[in-house]
Amino acid sequence: MSHAIHQGFLPTNESAQAYVWKYTPVNWGRRPRHFHIEPEFNLIASGRASFGIGNTVIEAERGDLIGFSPGQDHVLLEASPDLFLFAIGMDPALSSQVLRDGGAPLTPTRMRLAPDDFKALLDRASSTVDRQGMEQPCAEFWERVHWLGRKHEAISRLHVLTRRTLAHLAHSPEVGLDELATRFRAPASEISRHFHRDVGLTFVQYRTRLRLLNLIRLMDTAGTSLQSAAEASQFGSYSQCHRVFQAELGCSPREFFHSGIRSQMQQVFDP
Repeated sequence: MSHAIHQGFLPTNESAQAYVWKYTPVNWGRRPRHFHIEPEFNLIASGRASFGIGNTVIEAERGDLIGFSPGQDHVLLEASPDLFLFAIGMDPALSSQVLRDGGAPLTPTRMRLAPDDFKALLDRASSTVDRQGMEQPCAEFWERVHWLGRKHEAISRLHVLTRRTLAHLAHSPEVGLDELATRFRAPASEISRHFHRDVGLTFVQYRTRLRLLNLIRLMDTAGTSLQSAAEASQFGSYSQCHRVFQAELGCSPREFFHSGIRSQMQQVFDP
């Protein structure tokens, strides 16, 4: 698995909280393996593709819906010449409001949609794509996607312990394995093993990545200092935050926020 970089899902020049993109590799090229704070779904409108999700490769074709959790590595590996898909992502705070029950966004999965469900989502995506000020239509689309996902939850490739762990981390990224083991009444080693297999990161690596993404969110929205953002994101010290940043993104926090590196990283496309 290649190194992943940070590339936000939402348009950088707008204040959108949700967005639907249309994508063909011929027109856009391919993003490198990346992750972001926004949960994302890809609706395959035509063609075939293979996606790398953590250590796993998933094959998808017309009529499939693919999901990626916040912080989850993903990359388009191979695509047929006629591949066309819609990608929808949403700010986690808005997602929580839309889902109302406080549940986390759906975890990585591949769902084969029934023909009527596929057509309904395709129509919604087509009417929403690439438009500004579309939070309400996106919210309706998001709610429908999650309803379908829960209806088909039994076919998720994820172990139930992984799904429950991701749901807990979405709301409490500071939670530890021992606490989860107590809540789930399952051995910590079993939780850790399934999580690593399903997500492609160890539990500790994924939790650290969520802290990093929270720090980026705080710097973008709260106008706080790096020191304060590091403390609020549960890093033990700014030096620890600096080490994590350097290891994950290949640059220091100050370079990321106060130079052109972040913009350059956002614009990277593979041929």
